[in-house]
Amino acid sequence: MGHDAFAHHALGSAALVIISALHVRPAQTVAELVGTSSVSRATTYRTLKRLADHGLVQHTGETWTLTPRALEGFGIHLPDDAGNGHTPAQGWADIAEQHGAWGIAAQRKALHAAERAAYQQALDRFAEHRCRAVVIVRDGRQVLVPMPRPDEIPPAWHAPHGRVLDPLTGRPAADWRVATDGRLILITPSDQRSYDELAAAHAEALSEWESAA
Repeated sequence: MGHDAFAHHALGSAALVIISALHVRPAQTVAELVGTSSVSRATTYRTLKRLADHGLVQHTGETWTLTPRALEGFGIHLPDDAGNGHTPAQGWADIAEQHGAWGIAAQRKALHAAERAAYQQALDRFAEHRCRAVVIVRDGRQVLVPMPRPDEIPPAWHAPHGRVLDPLTGRPAADWRVATDGRLILITPSDQRSYDELAAAHAEALSEWESAA
């Protein structure tokens, strides 16, 4: 399926399905192919014609079969090709080049790799449970500068046990807790400290900062 010959603008995915159906059960009519391939009748007719143009399928009366090397992408001259100018395919790469689809799979893989990398970077940013620490030096010792905390949340968003209701779903949000001062603290799986430890750490940093100031 990943081969360029079966790209949307080449043979298409329906061609692979029909080739597979004829390989498993040779000599089928169009009506039978519609059932065994689950491809619509109109698409089956179009796909069979496209495959026949490359010499990959042939028919006797109403029955269609694969040509001898069709599974390798090599076609043959068909009896009804006279005057049509059809050239038998010389492999899947040849078909992809004829349809201008050569290299599409590689481009798609490169695009998907770039998208996955960008998505992972976004996940990494979201996974950060706090910003980079900022410190100042007072009397030869480092003092942590407390990061600003979110504004107070409406009482309607409060849930029992310090939980926070998601205003969109009305359900408790797993990653948030309400501090004793009514403000939010975000807890993510990457943070191994408990909620109480987070609140205590913030209070200690705030007290130390106020003393230094």
